Amino acid sequence: MGGPANEPTLAAESSSVSRWTLAKAIWNGATLAESDQYVVVEGVYYFPPEAVNRRYLRESATHMTCSWKGVANYYDVVVDGQINTDAAWYHPYPKPAAAKTKGYIAFWRGVKVAT
Repeated sequence: MGGPANEPTLAAESSSVSRWTLAKAIWNGATLAESDQYVVVEGVYYFPPEAVNRRYLRESATHMTCSWKGVANYYDVVVDGQINTDAAWYHPYPKPAAAKTKGYIAFWRGVKVAT
């Protein structure tokens, strides 16, 4: 599973929105996000902001630009004093091809997402 800057240009074509299956993002025993209202783009689950437990997120200074999604802002995931640097990201103002991901938060770097 690639990170935010590694998605192929055609990834937006295979995106979908779920409304039936519950998905959870878990790291270090903590549930970071839980929702049935997520967007999947090339196997990456993007959770709506209201479904994310923000007590586990800490703003990061990292920003990357994806050619088809736009700028990604990052969060560190912090659970029980352990830090997973830049393990979450979101696109505050995505390009049109990635409009469904606007403000939604995705995870990687060891965060497990299960449905």
